[in-house]
Amino acid sequence: MIHHSQYADVPPVDEPIHDAVLGRSAVEFGDRAALVDGLDGSVLTYAQLDAFTRRIAAALAEAGLRKGDVLALHSPNTLVFPAVFHGATRAGAAVSTVHPLATAEELARQLRDSGARWLVTVSPLLETARQAAELCGYRTGGTGQGEGGIQEIFVCDAAEGYRSVLGMRESAAPEPHVEIDPARDLAALPYSSGTTSLPKGVMLTHRNIATNLAQLDPLMPAGPEDRLLAVLPFFHIYGLTALINAPLRKGAAVVVLPRFELGQFLAAIETHRVNVLYVAPPIVLALAKHPDVDKYDLSSLEFVLSAAAPLDAELAVACGERLNVPVVKQAYGMTELSPGTHVVPRYESAPPGAVGKLLPSTEMRVASLVDPGRDVPEGEEGELLFRGPQVMKGYLGRTGETDAMIDADGWLRTGDIGRVDADGWLYVVDRVKELIKYKGYQVAPAELEAVLLTHPALADAAVIGVPDESGNEVPKAFVVRQQGAAGEALTEDDVLAYVAERVAPYKKVRRVEFTQTVPRALSGKILRRELRAAEAEKG
Repeated sequence: MIHHSQYADVPPVDEPIHDAVLGRSAVEFGDRAALVDGLDGSVLTYAQLDAFTRRIAAALAEAGLRKGDVLALHSPNTLVFPAVFHGATRAGAAVSTVHPLATAEELARQLRDSGARWLVTVSPLLETARQAAELCGYRTGGTGQGEGGIQEIFVCDAAEGYRSVLGMRESAAPEPHVEIDPARDLAALPYSSGTTSLPKGVMLTHRNIATNLAQLDPLMPAGPEDRLLAVLPFFHIYGLTALINAPLRKGAAVVVLPRFELGQFLAAIETHRVNVLYVAPPIVLALAKHPDVDKYDLSSLEFVLSAAAPLDAELAVACGERLNVPVVKQAYGMTELSPGTHVVPRYESAPPGAVGKLLPSTEMRVASLVDPGRDVPEGEEGELLFRGPQVMKGYLGRTGETDAMIDADGWLRTGDIGRVDADGWLYVVDRVKELIKYKGYQVAPAELEAVLLTHPALADAAVIGVPDESGNEVPKAFVVRQQGAAGEALTEDDVLAYVAERVAPYKKVRRVEFTQTVPRALSGKILRRELRAAEAEKG
């Protein structure tokens, strides 16, 4: 059975994403604050933001950026980030956002895979960015030297020897007028593991992203009276949509913080009278339980929504009661879906644990886990499949993996297990896929296993997600020592340190167990379900 939205279909939005977001708001709300620095209070109005994006587009075009190029954006949350994103798309580029904590090797892998020719970073991350670019053939000391790789590195702030994005505001270059086909041309190229393999470039067109914003409108009305606090990372599709594109499309003010620090976070809510929060479960936990919450005036809050990872229903209630707002609401989606398919409507109550109702113009099937060709009845659990205008164009350079994810009829397999009740509420109960969600970030077991297997004292390794004391999922490694003195001397701390030196902090292995063997199928595939079952028996 195919599930349909109770909301009327929306037509595809065939506009470039920069016009879909800023085209109307820059005119109607020009003098209003678009972006506010949550630390120093500095402001970019809508008119200033729009002008900034146009000057960035002009400067990038003058530097040599052309339609179809990929620009990698490697930065924490700043007021400049949205301007770079929309300036680059206006110049015809696809923007590949990068985790700011990526190592040089991880960044280089994404630069190579995406074919990025331009790299924008911030001065504190410049050394990592430079090392990554050099691994791709870039030669420090000039521009236009990375044949087949990075042509130039820009900084959002200032660094000697590198052009600053801030300086682009003074560019006298002509603004480029690029013909964009919203249905075919890429706006964003975020990276997602999708299943358990290494991260892949998710090709999202201008139409994908712009239409998904329109799909959210009936359930998530917003306007210039809203003030949002942006602490979730902009590089993540959740932050890009919920904290940049959706609010800026409606004239809201976005208060920007570079990272989550509880005191700064609470002070920003109080100081800027924030009324809307988009968060992930670890922040919900802090808001529900940390004693410092009572030290701040949070009475401006009206609405809190959590996504990026499952949220416990009791925790959602407890947080809502403490903040004196309705129960913390949820949403569901994934990078490959631009990202949204479900959200609990802003002004509607949901049953405990529900992640939302189906967005307009979106179809869903719940496929049997035993017979994937058969759909299960209402109320039964199965794998969630979606079809709609927000389904990605595919994985960059990976036709086989795209075909495995999206069938000939356009249905995208999520790897998530869920059920739908009689009123259309979706409940996500488990994952078919083995991706680990650590505090909302995706961690691919295969990537960590590959790192572990480079250790000379390890013979084999497998990684699964296990709950920690706070209920968060963390990576746990099951490792087999090599025979000999080196293997026998290896400790848990040695393994943890080895991985920590080679991956971003959020990917670190948090627990280690030495074992005699790693369970594998005859094909060699790791049988992670056996490891999870053994963990469950331990209680």
